[in-house]
Amino acid sequence: MGITDDHPGERTGPDPIRLVAIRDTPLSLDEVFAAVGDEAAGGTALFVGTVRDHDGGAAVTGLGYSCHPTAEAELRRTAAEITVKYPVRALAAVHRVGDLKVGDLAVVVAVACAHRSDAFDACRQLIDTLKHEVPIWKHQTFADGTEDWVGA
Repeated sequence: MGITDDHPGERTGPDPIRLVAIRDTPLSLDEVFAAVGDEAAGGTALFVGTVRDHDGGAAVTGLGYSCHPTAEAELRRTAAEITVKYPVRALAAVHRVGDLKVGDLAVVVAVACAHRSDAFDACRQLIDTLKHEVPIWKHQTFADGTEDWVGA
């Protein structure tokens, strides 16, 4: 249930990682928010990544996410690192794979901590680390017929 004040890095209580998944079905904000509910948390930070209609000045018509078979395990490892670095009460991270349309949810992460500043910091570190280290690749299709792989 967080890192003890007396022993930083030492965890007490149940595992704060409540939900980690990579799915080919639509994501739910309600599910992620509910997963991090904790009566001892005074702050919950939630990040939602959506498919935007442009990238680099070009119109995006759609994209597909694919991942390595180890991606979910890497996502769990990333989540575990965050719970060691920050006093996390609860954490959830879900990423979508497959074909998505503009406006679809691509990733939802949430972190609950006793204090808002820790929740903000942990959530930002979680999404930034996920984007840099978890083997998930984005294939964008543009209105002019060109394509681009991101993260591959």
